[in-house]
Amino acid sequence: MKNNFFKSTLLFLLALSFTSTTFAQQFKVLLYTKTAGFHHESIHEGVAAIRQLAARHNFSVTWQENATVFNDKDLANFSAVIFLNTTGDILNDEQQTAFEKFIRAGKGYVGIHAASDTEYDWTWYTKMVGMMFKIHPAQQTAYLKVEDSNFPGMERFPKKFLWTDEWYEFGDLKSTDLHYLISVDEKSYEPYAKWGTNEGKGMGKFHPISWYHNYDGGRAFYTALGHIPLTFSDQTFLDHIYGGIYWAATGKGL
Repeated sequence: MKNNFFKSTLLFLLALSFTSTTFAQQFKVLLYTKTAGFHHESIHEGVAAIRQLAARHNFSVTWQENATVFNDKDLANFSAVIFLNTTGDILNDEQQTAFEKFIRAGKGYVGIHAASDTEYDWTWYTKMVGMMFKIHPAQQTAYLKVEDSNFPGMERFPKKFLWTDEWYEFGDLKSTDLHYLISVDEKSYEPYAKWGTNEGKGMGKFHPISWYHNYDGGRAFYTALGHIPLTFSDQTFLDHIYGGIYWAATGKGL
């Protein structure tokens, strides 16, 4: 009787162990949406969409708007951090140091849309993003062009396609090693904008929208798409976002 009991217990524990291994998640990401400036309506849709991506692609996502998570102990739980439509000055000096250590440990960063409208005075961050937001015109439809399809999540994109979004014009280049994924054709929309003394006339012949690069021991991916809430229910865009998350978290796919 005792032998049967022990056998049953052992089988149960083995089955439990197998189940835990079978359903282990690929990696864990921190989704950060704190704003100290403009608050995008699409944050809510973005959070829901990334949670659905996590369920679909078997990774774990933790959503936070509290900056205290940026410490060595908590960040050690994650493979990548996503800045979803963050704005303004959102991390103090200690939190910035913890995040720099996180990237230098070989981890990843994903910036979506207003992540380039964040932490302008933090030089390390601006170099990681690659270019910072300057101004944008009214939301318009424009032609996008795929510059490089050899990146995770780009498989569904046609070479040229119509897209409606808020077209960011960027300031000076902060990093010279960016690999461009998507650009927008300025001839297909009106790029002019003026906010007081801040004036935008477009970026000229080449206007990048999404890119990636290796940075300070880790990886950084950025896309300027994602202003309009319904963007986050577009499967092409979701593939684009997951490709960036997958690469940033794992370094795989190239």
